[in-house]
Amino acid sequence: MLVFRTIFKRYILSNSKVILLLKVKKITLKKAEVSLVAEMIKKSEYLVVFTGAGISTESGLADFRGKNGLWTRRDKGLPPPKSKHFDEVEPNHAHLALVELQNQGKMKFLISQNVDNLHLQSGIKTNLISELHGNYKFIKCLECDSRFSRDEVGWIRDIHGRGSRKEPQQPNQPICEKCQGRLISSVVDFNDPMPEKEVELAKYHCFECDLMIVIGSSLSVFPAAKYPKLAKDNGAKLIIINIDPTRLDHLADLNIKAKAGEFLLKLMQELENM
Repeated sequence: MLVFRTIFKRYILSNSKVILLLKVKKITLKKAEVSLVAEMIKKSEYLVVFTGAGISTESGLADFRGKNGLWTRRDKGLPPPKSKHFDEVEPNHAHLALVELQNQGKMKFLISQNVDNLHLQSGIKTNLISELHGNYKFIKCLECDSRFSRDEVGWIRDIHGRGSRKEPQQPNQPICEKCQGRLISSVVDFNDPMPEKEVELAKYHCFECDLMIVIGSSLSVFPAAKYPKLAKDNGAKLIIINIDPTRLDHLADLNIKAKAGEFLLKLMQELENM
């Protein structure tokens, strides 16, 4: 049995919830594309992966800029697409494939636009990921930049609010246990500054990588979307895996129109057989 399949089954058995996959249009995977990506990963010495909301649609979450995405529908005056809450979903094949690439030492770093916590939940190490837009599970200190889980500091949304930087601090909100500074949500809202540490880590690994794989991002949200271009400008090969066209398709060495989970499952099988 393939190692990846074993890991996926083990993950399912260790979690009581069942992974529910969104029904989206069927995409035919080309074996030549799978083989080519596998060969590029095998030759790479410093693989960095960049993920967007599209990697989580197969877990049951809506994306933002896809054809049926949240912002796409809003701009057309349509109601939001059906989507589960972050607390109701589990990592899918794509998330678990990245964990396996990490554990094998093939993926050196992960840059993500997602706030859904599915990368950490799947097993990505905290020192190997830059969450550019934060993580809904975490609160951070405005003074010392320490990060805590909501449970750790006793933050209850119905009592203490969202924790937005823009909202006035409430007297009953928990404070930082290290410096007594103000705690806010780690999620980056519109017009909020990007987290400095995450930004610097992302830049560093973009300069270091020789291969960047973008998964499930329209690459239309800046400044986060600039990082694949930064890697490409510094000599890295660029692969984009996304159902819909992206803003950087013209720069990519390889464009693959496929669902992330389906493609990465085939990719891991190909890597196992090499």
